[in-house]
Amino acid sequence: MATIIVEVMLKPEILDPQGQAVASALPRLGFTFAKSVRQGKRFEIIVDGEPTAAQLAEVENAAEKLLSNPVIETYVVRVEK
Repeated sequence: MATIIVEVMLKPEILDPQGQAVASALPRLGFTFAKSVRQGKRFEIIVDGEPTAAQLAEVENAAEKLLSNPVIETYVVRVEK
């Protein structure tokens, strides 16, 4: 079995109110490591065996049509070993 990961993030030019809320809460809780925060989504898709090129193409298609909004989001598809 293998895991195909789809990571979806807002495009840099799109405001991220959830990320901003987290960024402003961190210092109040004593965390000072972050300059800024952006929030995204992660999908884990389990497949039998090693993913084929056809399966990866299907996941790319699903990422574009279902898992992300290409107008405001970008996505990355990768295989996790």
